[in-house]
Amino acid sequence: MKDHYQVLIVGGGSAGITVGAHLRNEEHPPDVGIIEPSEVHYYQPIWTLVGAGVFDREISKRQEADFIPEGADWIQEAAASFDPENNTVTTEDGTTIGYDYLVVAPGIQLDWDKIPGLKESVGQPGTGVVSNYTYETVPQTWTTLQQLEPGDKALFTQPSTPIKCGGAPQKIMYLTADHLRKEGILDEVSVEFFSPGTVVFGVTEFERTLKKVIDRYGIDFHIQEELVELRPDAHEAVFQVIGGDGAPSQKVVEYDMIHVTPPQSAPDFIKKSPLANDDGWVDVHKLTLQHNQYDNIFSLGDAAGTPNAKTGAAVRKQAPVVVENLLQLMREGAITEPKEYHGYSSCPLVTGYGKLVLAEFDYDNNPDPSFPFDTTQERYSMYALKAYGLPEMYWHGMLRGRA
Repeated sequence: MKDHYQVLIVGGGSAGITVGAHLRNEEHPPDVGIIEPSEVHYYQPIWTLVGAGVFDREISKRQEADFIPEGADWIQEAAASFDPENNTVTTEDGTTIGYDYLVVAPGIQLDWDKIPGLKESVGQPGTGVVSNYTYETVPQTWTTLQQLEPGDKALFTQPSTPIKCGGAPQKIMYLTADHLRKEGILDEVSVEFFSPGTVVFGVTEFERTLKKVIDRYGIDFHIQEELVELRPDAHEAVFQVIGGDGAPSQKVVEYDMIHVTPPQSAPDFIKKSPLANDDGWVDVHKLTLQHNQYDNIFSLGDAAGTPNAKTGAAVRKQAPVVVENLLQLMREGAITEPKEYHGYSSCPLVTGYGKLVLAEFDYDNNPDPSFPFDTTQERYSMYALKAYGLPEMYWHGMLRGRA
């Protein structure tokens, strides 16, 4: 490990590795260091299907060392603070590393403790509290949903914060409902979704299809209601009701299974840094992904302060923008012809076993399809793409700087 790099990358997840790979694939690659403490790299989008019993969780796991780009240095520490005036990053062990250019991509933070009763109960047998949002907790989802019986109630929640993969809270609900249909007990189990928002999905063209799916399964979809507390011993969930004409109120709902999507935010060391905007995310221009105050800093992925959906597909489109603008800045001292990211994101909405709606859209929630057919409809081909195609593209293409 050196004490200075031409390009220093904070984060060795999807965004950091992809940018590092693109840079190291250049004919004359810059000197690259990647700060990342984890020894394991996960392909998180597959966890929806793990939670539904399609795959074992091990399919999502690889060794981080196998994906550090050739020629890049892996600094196996956690970043702790930034000093952009002096172009340095300090790690948790007190090491200070300098840079000419910085790429900030540490991902998103799961705030389990923001909901009382959640942290100590999620994934624990007998609590009925499950979540597909970590490798450790995802197996309990499949175990719990298989135990649902006639007369039971299965709840699914979404927080008011930004989250990674905004469709994930609904996907596992549709798969649970489809499992119950296959077992012949769908009409005897109550399936309910609780959202603080006012719509089923933010893009109208895809929302139309999802409403039909909701009707098909007989799901009760509650809007403007957000989970604020769990009482796992009593199997009770407390929701803040924010709709209606009166003042916000609370209601208590019993459950046999509850899939919780935890509140999420920028990592704490980002929030308290000089790189953050007022909401705690890295303060970057939404088109160029260059920092609004420090020209030699870029950010992408879940921690970036851009108004797109936080997905791996967004990273795949953001990475070439960061790389091209960064290289142009290195060569010319300014970005005179910026490459732009227009908010593309993709949400493969699994609506049942073998069924998927591929939602692709931009900053303005306009559809931005990659295929020459109507992707607002449920298709097996798109399900196969998610289950088998996209993981291969991720491991062998995107993380190698090829896609």
